[in-house]
Amino acid sequence: MMRRPMAVRPAAPPAARHSWTATSSPVVAAAAVLILIAAGAGSPARAADGPWPADRARAWGEAHPWLAGCNFSPSTAINELEMWQADTFDLATIDRELGWAEGLGFNSVRVFLHNIPYDRDPQGFLGRIDAFLSAADRHKIGVVFVLLDACWDPFPVAGKQHAPVPGLHNSGWVQCPGLPILRDPVRHDELKGYVTGVIGRFRDDRRIHAWDLFNEPDNPNRSSYGRQEPPNKAELSLALLKKAFAWARAANPSQPLTAGAWVGDLTDPAKLSPINAFMLDQSDVISFHNYKPLPEMKRDVEALKRYGRPILCTEYMARPAGSRFDPILAYLKSQKVGAYNWGFVAGKTQTIYPWDSWQKPYPAEPPVWFHDILRSDGTPYDRKEVEYIRGVTGARKAG
Repeated sequence: MMRRPMAVRPAAPPAARHSWTATSSPVVAAAAVLILIAAGAGSPARAADGPWPADRARAWGEAHPWLAGCNFSPSTAINELEMWQADTFDLATIDRELGWAEGLGFNSVRVFLHNIPYDRDPQGFLGRIDAFLSAADRHKIGVVFVLLDACWDPFPVAGKQHAPVPGLHNSGWVQCPGLPILRDPVRHDELKGYVTGVIGRFRDDRRIHAWDLFNEPDNPNRSSYGRQEPPNKAELSLALLKKAFAWARAANPSQPLTAGAWVGDLTDPAKLSPINAFMLDQSDVISFHNYKPLPEMKRDVEALKRYGRPILCTEYMARPAGSRFDPILAYLKSQKVGAYNWGFVAGKTQTIYPWDSWQKPYPAEPPVWFHDILRSDGTPYDRKEVEYIRGVTGARKAG
């Protein structure tokens, strides 16, 4: 389907309060805003072919001392389409579950978008994003939006989504864009209106912490859809990623751009894959994924400090793999590294099951959850774990 031309003009920023950390005072928050303005946020256009100057990135970091939260989708959505399409956009569940996130002391969430709802109804999609941001802001939570994603099903289809496959991790999550667009470089430009339309509409919205342009762009999905993936996926995704950065920069957002390294040796610049090198060199703030125990997390954090920019760990926490809140969350806080675990409320994504469920579907709830923190009624999977999270974030106890 060819993309409609985008006619939406960037709107003025809403009068929304910025979501600061739970421990920040109004004086500190105001000072941080002044620092950010002095650094040039929302004023001169950024360089067309490079990231923010490091001092501007560091000013953003001063304004956001420690972001902590989760990768969020409501428990009633199997994927990004079910989350954002008009017929299944579930604001009541979103608001309730974001309230639970606030109760844990989370002040930021990472949220995946998709081009298909934008293609079908740009104004309606942008309105739903605004409604989501308003709900998050009521709970003192900012948002990192992800625009493109290379994980799981390469053939997304609009409309009613299938029911979850029992016992299977992310049985309905879909890639953005789908393979028909990704594998044809001529069609990559069909995504320009989506990227510039969304970022342009919210480019000065203080409820948004950052834009994550492409999630795990070269992920071959070997354990699930690998046979359907193109052998040159990394090259195709890198070509699209370069365009996405250019489109995003042209929209001139006041929020930073990033794309996260997710696999490979990050300790030696000479050993970086071409796509990791590009993402780390071009990001305004550095982001990465790490689902490994604390020593490996420390290794990556120390390696990424070489860029002299704020760092966000935008995915971690897989209990059986040794990536657990305790002690990783406290370590990330000590290093002022943003922390976004995968999953929040167990639901239709079924990420309580591990990745290997694609080889051996689980007949019942696993004894150790892979991801997620709360059950669908808001009760914790592990009360001690929730107490630990709240102790690190500084959240006040209920009651």
